[in-house]
Amino acid sequence: MAEVASSIGAGLAKAALAGKVDGKVVDTSYTITSNANLAIITAKDSEGLEVIRHSTAHLLAYAVKDLFPQAQVTIGPVIDNGFFYDFSYSRSFTPEDLAAIEKRMTELSNQDEAVVRRVLSRDEAVAYFKGLGEHYKAEIIASIPSNEAVSLYREGQFEDLCRGPHVPSTGKLKHFKLMKVAGAYWRGDHRNEMLQRIYGTAWTSKEDLQRYLTQLEEAEKRDHRRLGRELDLFHIDEHSPGTVFWHPHGWTVWQEVEQYMRRVYRDNGYQEVKGPQILDQSLWEKTGHWDKYRDNMFTTESEKRDYALKPMNCPGHLIIFKQGIKSYRDLPLRYGEFGQCHRNEPSGSLHGIMRVRAFTQDDGHIFCTEAQIQSEVIAFTTLLQKVYKDFGFTDILYRLSTRPEQRIGTDESWDRAENALAEGLRASNCEFEYLPGEGAFYGPKIEYTLKDAIGREWQCGTIQVDPNMPERLDAEFVGEDGARHRPIMLHRAIVGSLERFIGILVEQHAGALPTWLAPTQVSVLNITDSQAEYAQEVAKTLRNQGLRVDLDLRNEKITYKIREHSMQKLPYILVVGDKEKEAGAVAVRARGNQDLGVMSLQAFSEKIASDIALKS
Repeated sequence: MAEVASSIGAGLAKAALAGKVDGKVVDTSYTITSNANLAIITAKDSEGLEVIRHSTAHLLAYAVKDLFPQAQVTIGPVIDNGFFYDFSYSRSFTPEDLAAIEKRMTELSNQDEAVVRRVLSRDEAVAYFKGLGEHYKAEIIASIPSNEAVSLYREGQFEDLCRGPHVPSTGKLKHFKLMKVAGAYWRGDHRNEMLQRIYGTAWTSKEDLQRYLTQLEEAEKRDHRRLGRELDLFHIDEHSPGTVFWHPHGWTVWQEVEQYMRRVYRDNGYQEVKGPQILDQSLWEKTGHWDKYRDNMFTTESEKRDYALKPMNCPGHLIIFKQGIKSYRDLPLRYGEFGQCHRNEPSGSLHGIMRVRAFTQDDGHIFCTEAQIQSEVIAFTTLLQKVYKDFGFTDILYRLSTRPEQRIGTDESWDRAENALAEGLRASNCEFEYLPGEGAFYGPKIEYTLKDAIGREWQCGTIQVDPNMPERLDAEFVGEDGARHRPIMLHRAIVGSLERFIGILVEQHAGALPTWLAPTQVSVLNITDSQAEYAQEVAKTLRNQGLRVDLDLRNEKITYKIREHSMQKLPYILVVGDKEKEAGAVAVRARGNQDLGVMSLQAFSEKIASDIALKS
């Protein structure tokens, strides 16, 4: 492959990181033995970035073994935006160790050592790594079938098990940074040894690396957990791990989001329903969740019957649908629920209010015919776009997940379902990408992903075709022909988990929520006691207009009070002194230390009412 690159030009040969032969990514040392479709992979290609990250993980292991020879290496895969490598070592790695490892990686990169591949039989590889004292590697290889060969990659004095491909030499790895150390159980099993996981990031250019590090700094400033404390929104408590204790300010935001979504239901043909929290084991057996999802369900027992807290709302909606005879004239029938769900997530995966064990979804299910899928997708996509815009998101990514290898249903039914989703997106003027094989075993789906203010992606919305659950729970409607038919069930959500979505909102706006969502919209501050009564009148007038108003009559300097309320990221602060009192006016300060001057209370009321109406 390297010779092909050289024959095209010296510049391409120097830039080559790997190759692609008939769609498979290979090392530049790969020998081409027959006619094939070829491509040279450079740093400009997405595959090139993955090769760089994969190779940098090995460079990390090389540096660790060089500095800490007694450390044992385990696995080191590529992850989003970087890589990690797990090590077994007698003591914890320190921040100083991390700095030394990164420095050594740079030195090894500068040596530009060749990366060389060789192949051994499984048993030869096991014996080789046992001889090196690398017992974890030997255990990994021993789990491979005996008739399979394994590939090893050497750079300098370090050799590692890997399928590859890798860059041709360490000199290709220039732009990386080690991020942190965390704990990780060997093979992900809590009964095994706790290893040390070193995370890193790697990029194709210095500019891309710096851009990512700047994004991380901005993300830290926006972290919803920190802002949740500072703005007194919520907290997580050890007495109920994975659940949220909402404070008055946070619950106000919650209610604004929920009531907004309730109006969305009402205005778009949804009937709001409410299902029970606990459902009998037999129902979960019928849906298939008991066999496939039981470990993630909270269970309980009463009077010798087993129950589970619902991890999702769909079975309850089907039970409601089955009450009474449904006709084709009733379809599409749209149910919506703010349904609280419980999932027994591993403690290590919990993250603030973004990943919890108890959450509420803006869950909806549409029962329709196959012929109605496309029109429902169009209506849903239009609705979702409006909702996201109102919350401050305008950049949406659309992805269509298609049939997996293991699936139910005929190819013809999958064709119709996938085409209906695709045509629905096209009719909505949405550019989308296919995710081949990523659909559920029973049907395809569309994923709607938000891109936030600093470029991060959050998958929130979805609409998914499901003919399977109506079949399992024997749901029917009477067709125009008088016969019984199965409905199609469309699972759909716009914001998804309200907890997670509020966390996203807090980070999107860096805690400075738009006026309509802000827990306190206005603070009224007096300068001296002589304006206290007038300040109370101003606050009462605004509250009577439905605004959320805080009144601060403390005997403190006005500069102190302004600074304190500004730190709460309030949309507006109104200051009243003697001049404002005499004129029946207010001095208005907007968020961001903007002095809007003195205006009548009526003028301010109109201004803030406009903000709220426009969702600005």
